[in-house]
Amino acid sequence: MDESKIVAVFGASGVSPGTDAYAAGVVCGRMLAERGFTVATGGYAGMMEAVSAGAASAGGRVIGVTAPSVFRGRHGANRHVGEEIQADTITQRIHELVDRADAAIALPGSIGTVTELLVAWNVAFVAQFGDTADYPVVAVGRVWRDLVSQLAATLDTDAGFVTCVDGVEAAVDAVEQQLTSQPPATGLRDGNGGTLHRQTPPAPTDQPGAWSRGSQQEDT
Repeated sequence: MDESKIVAVFGASGVSPGTDAYAAGVVCGRMLAERGFTVATGGYAGMMEAVSAGAASAGGRVIGVTAPSVFRGRHGANRHVGEEIQADTITQRIHELVDRADAAIALPGSIGTVTELLVAWNVAFVAQFGDTADYPVVAVGRVWRDLVSQLAATLDTDAGFVTCVDGVEAAVDAVEQQLTSQPPATGLRDGNGGTLHRQTPPAPTDQPGAWSRGSQQEDT
């Protein structure tokens, strides 16, 4: 995989080293780097640090998008980040993460992670209307599966733009498969304004997620 491909990974900041969730984040980052992807996170502690540590351990390029003026109590990116990008606002931070990436993975988190997931979902949705490549979005765990399903039904939108999986290994596999198999980006709208067929991500599974609802942590 070309290292120019960047995968943004979102997740809670309150996850501690030594926990199963932190270990899963390390595995996610390491697997992405081993497959040649650049990893981009929010740059701070918790799941962001875990993913950064995993990617760095495999020799991968690690980008951290921080927001010093927003998080005044946080002093710089975690030590595994090789390239820090400082955003002025929380919305600019999310924009930098999503816009720089070719795909996104949402690990367990709370309000910050769900905001990032929804922005990535919308980017994936609007990609069909322009001359751009598909934007794979993968969400890990039952919480995101339930949320995506509920929002799709309530808002009458397409849940197929988010691939829901049970663990980080499946998430990395899904991102790799979707990035390597998608066709070149050409006109995805027909002459009458209708939508042409797009590549559909694998259907969500029915198995419980790797984390329960009670395991959600402090976010961003």
